[in-house]
Amino acid sequence: MSQQLTQEAITALADVWYKKLDVHAPMVELLPLLADEELEMVFPEATITGWAGFEGWFQRVIRIFFDEVHTLKEVTPTIQGDQAEVKVIVQWEASVWNAPEATSKRIVADAYQTWQVKLQGDQPVITRYVVDDLKYHEGSATL
Repeated sequence: MSQQLTQEAITALADVWYKKLDVHAPMVELLPLLADEELEMVFPEATITGWAGFEGWFQRVIRIFFDEVHTLKEVTPTIQGDQAEVKVIVQWEASVWNAPEATSKRIVADAYQTWQVKLQGDQPVITRYVVDDLKYHEGSATL
């Protein structure tokens, strides 16, 4: 019997994904959550493809942002067989320091995202990840 994507499995994927981003987990822990060859990630500052593209992006951003906290607000999948489109809203908090400024700044924003997820073996993986919009909270620094 083939595995099915479920709301629970997709929510668990999102939860693990953001927890690993918060702690700047090693690539070996993040890559199994992503498809490789078909991966496309669209961020406000760049569009990347494949694991190599993700690694370059990730290594850059973990040197820019610190004290990150991602809080999942919504994970709403539309499941069709072994694939799903997922609407994600996550509150992202991060500090950033731009030399030679005397202090760091805090960013607090809700990121509205659309993911494409598929089953790879018996695990869901992200194949497409698009940041649709960033809505900054009052008083937040901006990118």
